Amino acid sequence: MMIIVGIVGRIGAGKSTVARAMADLGAEVIDADRIAHAVLAEPEVTAELVARFGADVLDASGRIRRPVVAERVFGPTPAHDAALAELEAIVHPRVRGRIDDRLVAIAAAAAGVRPLVVLDVPLLMQAGWDRRCDRLVRVDCDEAERRRRVDLRGWPELQRQARERAWERGYRPPPPEKTLVVDASHDPAYTRTQVGQVIEAIRRDGAIRRNP
Repeated sequence: MMIIVGIVGRIGAGKSTVARAMADLGAEVIDADRIAHAVLAEPEVTAELVARFGADVLDASGRIRRPVVAERVFGPTPAHDAALAELEAIVHPRVRGRIDDRLVAIAAAAAGVRPLVVLDVPLLMQAGWDRRCDRLVRVDCDEAERRRRVDLRGWPELQRQARERAWERGYRPPPPEKTLVVDASHDPAYTRTQVGQVIEAIRRDGAIRRNP
């Protein structure tokens, strides 16, 4: 049996930093963003996105230009919201299927050990992945620092606001009884120390409880 840990946090809070620290400390990290990139390269998905958003979403090599798609789906209008919903309907089921396949493969290869598996999924609570998790790690960050990090991504302001709204839509606070907290406001070494403590606490806890 695996111990499945989900990472929860706002855009720019430091979820990827926490995931990398957990990987360095022996956890098996499933990165949903990386999987989504691979899904976008599937010919069937590429064809669906071209049909929905136009041929200009492709670069000269026939690959999806993610910034162009982002412009179409992140914005202030109902049309943007509808486009985002259509994009998610195309991509999310395939990402979920790949994550499920990876979990099955990890379990099959466990060979008597209990691997620690981390789900780094941007909309983990909103998509219901928390129900698959034994523990949740909530990544907190000072708001001014979080905003500074988001600024560095260079998104146009309307797109940034839309991304924040997309995260807030359907968000549920993680249940306290299964949640541990990491403060990722400071340097990576500070965060890594906390991650180490969290992993020790998770591994010590033999009473793993799942949501019904």
